[in-house]
Amino acid sequence: MTPTRDVRLLPKAHLHVHLESAVRWPTLGETGTANGVEIPARLLDGGHAFTGFADFFAQNALVRSCLRRPEDFRRIAYEFCEDEAANGTRYAEVSFTAAAHGERLGDLDMPLVSVLEGLAAGREAFGTECRVLLDHSRRRSVERAWRTLELAERYARDGVVGIGVAGDEAHPVEPFAEVFAAARKAGLHTVHHAGEACGADSIRAALDIGGAERIGHGIRILDDDELVADVRERRIPLEVCPSSNVALGFAASLRVHPLERLRAAGLVVTLSTDIPSMINVSLAREYALVRDAFGYDDAVLADFARAGVDASFAPAGTKARLHTEIDGWIASGS
Repeated sequence: MTPTRDVRLLPKAHLHVHLESAVRWPTLGETGTANGVEIPARLLDGGHAFTGFADFFAQNALVRSCLRRPEDFRRIAYEFCEDEAANGTRYAEVSFTAAAHGERLGDLDMPLVSVLEGLAAGREAFGTECRVLLDHSRRRSVERAWRTLELAERYARDGVVGIGVAGDEAHPVEPFAEVFAAARKAGLHTVHHAGEACGADSIRAALDIGGAERIGHGIRILDDDELVADVRERRIPLEVCPSSNVALGFAASLRVHPLERLRAAGLVVTLSTDIPSMINVSLAREYALVRDAFGYDDAVLADFARAGVDASFAPAGTKARLHTEIDGWIASGS
């Protein structure tokens, strides 16, 4: 029988994870109390699974309302590093809606500066290397998207590597075309959510108009054979988040999730969690869940990890080191 290794020890890159949806619930309770925000007891007691989109959005709004002071943002970033390190994440690109927080709090830079400080301290303490992708809701204004780009340019040397759109895919990417063209001209990466709630057309728009270098989710790509062939030929990675897709109703269960069909189509598939605290699924647990759902052996899990490393915007030296560590995990037999 092929040995099953501890997936927590598999060195991994985590490419699709929202910082605000990775906050520990006890931390949220403490910051909420400090800032005068009441947190429902069912959340603090661990019953935090949402019951639909309305509840999901309400929980996101609750998290945002609890984050007000620099120390709040530093803390969640630091704890993110600690939690990722415990799950074998060696490198992460965490998404953060910096401009939205900055506008809400009347200080555009403070939330991002504080998060970058927390990530730097977390890397020093736990060894996980983290960079930041600034995301922008498709529902929000083009003006805010420009402010997101301004922040990305201002803090590129401090760990911001790119920007992208997230949120309701029914809202088109076209209004933001000039923003993303300017981002690419400035040397920033562009990564967009697409092909989760909406079909292949949203993926085409993310690629052709948004200049996406990776696609967040992308599971609806299988609706269009021509698009599959194009993305396969261009080796554009998909950031697939199976447990999140199931929790949000885009797949009925893990067993019927299109993950294996995406792999069989020859696409570059990476694994991420998207909203780990909201669904109580860490990156190591995500790997374990898909292993059990699809009967994957350790070699397949290592392939997912390698794909994540290659799809990342990490420096070449970091990628080489992580590949060596993944090979070591496979060779270890435990």
